[in-house]
Amino acid sequence: MTHHDLILRRATVIDGTGAPRYRADVAVSGDRIAAIGDLGAHAATREIDAAGKVLAPGFIDAHTHDDRAVLCGPACMACKMSQGVTTVVVGNCGISLSPTRMSRRPPPPLDLLGGEEWWTFDSFGAYAGKLRADPAPVNTVALIGHMSLRVEAMGGDTQRPATDAEAERMRARLAEALAEGASGFSTGLYYPPNILAPTEEVIAVADALRAAGGLYVTHMRDEGDGVLTSIEETLRIGRESGSGVVISHHKCTMPENFGRSAETLPRIAAAAREQRVAFDVYPYAAGSTVLIPDRLRADVPVRLTWSVPHPEQAGRMLDDIARDWKLTPREAAERLLPAGAIFFQMDEADVRRILADPLAMIGSDGLPHDARPHPRLWGTFPRVLGHYARDLGLFSLEAAVRKMTGQTAAVFGLIDRGVIRAGAFADLVLFDPDQVRDAATYDAPTLPAEGIAETWVNGQSAFAAGAATPARAGRLVTRGRG
Repeated sequence: MTHHDLILRRATVIDGTGAPRYRADVAVSGDRIAAIGDLGAHAATREIDAAGKVLAPGFIDAHTHDDRAVLCGPACMACKMSQGVTTVVVGNCGISLSPTRMSRRPPPPLDLLGGEEWWTFDSFGAYAGKLRADPAPVNTVALIGHMSLRVEAMGGDTQRPATDAEAERMRARLAEALAEGASGFSTGLYYPPNILAPTEEVIAVADALRAAGGLYVTHMRDEGDGVLTSIEETLRIGRESGSGVVISHHKCTMPENFGRSAETLPRIAAAAREQRVAFDVYPYAAGSTVLIPDRLRADVPVRLTWSVPHPEQAGRMLDDIARDWKLTPREAAERLLPAGAIFFQMDEADVRRILADPLAMIGSDGLPHDARPHPRLWGTFPRVLGHYARDLGLFSLEAAVRKMTGQTAAVFGLIDRGVIRAGAFADLVLFDPDQVRDAATYDAPTLPAEGIAETWVNGQSAFAAGAATPARAGRLVTRGRG
């Protein structure tokens, strides 16, 4: 009799490819799926009756800011493993914890990852070494942030274009990081440390992607009035650097731009016929980032998520804080800095149209170090499965799972991940399709999702019985490598 470490019997398998669900036993040996089918003649150290539950590939969070969280143990990653997430893509929006040391608090939004005490990695190799020596509970795919490179190369003097020598320094540092296991290059051209970087500078740095086959991933310069122009800039950077492109958290912001996803999505689809392009999206009509007072608008409600000088105000609406302090919202925001906030700046119809698009991947964009985070940190993946797929019927459960698994693995070049098949890595999630749902809200943002029975990373149970396990089975996963 063939013996395995684990057999899930009578599971409803949704395999991550978009194919119809089917019923089967699934066996795991070590870190791989060993067999699928009628395994009545097989035995295992642990057997689970999965009848009535869905077994899917572990979800891949295409957009995170978990650079620091993956270094902090299972408790720090419970927000993801409780959703069935087994792999996270870090280093987004131009913000990466390496390869830059900081001797003082980094400028916003780099401080979303913490103060200078966390900025100790002067190479990606050092960061990767830490992950190997003290493994994370989930797999990590790492991008290198333009902002981090820029602060180092320009000595903090970022309110100007880089010189040719500075751009070459960034390109060389990116090339070094890619050789050490990073998977791509990210920008956050919306933010002050990057906003004065011209397109030509980004192309010069991104040239390192060509030889390495890395991805260009971007929080575009403008997601509002100039969203189409920003898409064109993004596509040009991809073409001229010879790299695939991922548009981060695609959206159309501000009331005057509601509905414009009907323009942006066809343009992206047309480009995808000529070059490699995809995008991620989170299933909420509000975003979250650092608080920038001169970008406040009266028609966009703001909820504070953290504040260094006034931590007691976290969770409150900015207008209420301003009223209590007898200040204008901008004056109150300036008093709260450094700070972060949630911005209610999108339209639900756009969110649904973008989610349903065939190119859409799911990314939480959660901020794990916020005192009162956006609920997407704890709720993104069950919200897609429960609210959008099951309750609204926006797409099938098979399509929803593919957006979180096989499609994302293909875009990021993750070998043997994102699918259930014999020989693939045993990154798995077991959930109740009738009960799965997000519980986190804006008022109670850290409530774990419901309906997730268990999560496995590389064959080891990482989340079970409503809690993270002590396992640290995660690995650094590099694009194009098993």
